[in-house]
Amino acid sequence: MGDKDLEYTIVFPEPSDSGFKENPVIILLGWGGCQDKHLAKYSYIYKNQGCIVLRYTVPWRQIFFPGTFSKNLHCTARKLLDLLFDIGIEEHPIMFHVFSNGGCVLYRHVVELQCNKTETYFTKLNVIGTIFDSAPGNKNLQGGIRALYTVLGSSVSVFVKCITIPAFVLIVLLKAVLYPITQLVSLSCYDALKVDPSRWPQLFLYSKADKIILQKDIEAMIKVRKLLDIQVQCVDFNTSQHVSHFREFPDEYSTKCISFLKECVQKAPLSRLFDKKKI
Repeated sequence: MGDKDLEYTIVFPEPSDSGFKENPVIILLGWGGCQDKHLAKYSYIYKNQGCIVLRYTVPWRQIFFPGTFSKNLHCTARKLLDLLFDIGIEEHPIMFHVFSNGGCVLYRHVVELQCNKTETYFTKLNVIGTIFDSAPGNKNLQGGIRALYTVLGSSVSVFVKCITIPAFVLIVLLKAVLYPITQLVSLSCYDALKVDPSRWPQLFLYSKADKIILQKDIEAMIKVRKLLDIQVQCVDFNTSQHVSHFREFPDEYSTKCISFLKECVQKAPLSRLFDKKKI
């Protein structure tokens, strides 16, 4: 399904006794280059629990060249949240399942909208938690090149790769040089997620074997969020590669996600979970 430039998929569960008062809504935000068929495998974790699952992946150009497309990302986040109201599921328990930095770049804008005092429309959303899979990462040029090379794949010509990858490296290096100036205008995605005003629980699924998003970046994020008195859980799968934890450990991965979902639904207060001082 799609709304012009918003190509999404939504899956509703079969009528059954799920044990939830209202069917939770799980929003899967895919990694760079992710195809819907990849996200569909994660849908079954939640659909079998009686959840409504919404799947969306940001086009890879917006992920690897965000300076040019940042406004579009903000508009995309707004359209994604508007969709929940259009369908009439905005008051259901909502949980985000975010993959890699590709999912994080959009999730950042979603949180900014949902926790912005001028956007009272979106504060009505009943967000109860977020799961991060292989994310977020911070300024890892080598990992970024690996990720982009994987996204381009064998279907892209050598000529295109010879243009795209150097352009990506140049942009990253320029941003590093201009970092003190750019931070005065806008925080990086990683730094923005460190201080975002959401206070709902978070679960980090990662691996020290990941060569694209570094373990130290994720653990630094975990530490910062815990200092804000946020309920944080984490699982280090040790040996699985980037966004491959479910493939390598399907039972453990599924069990942890379902357990976290149930805990969030049970513990979520009636009031919205965000830091009122920040909005």
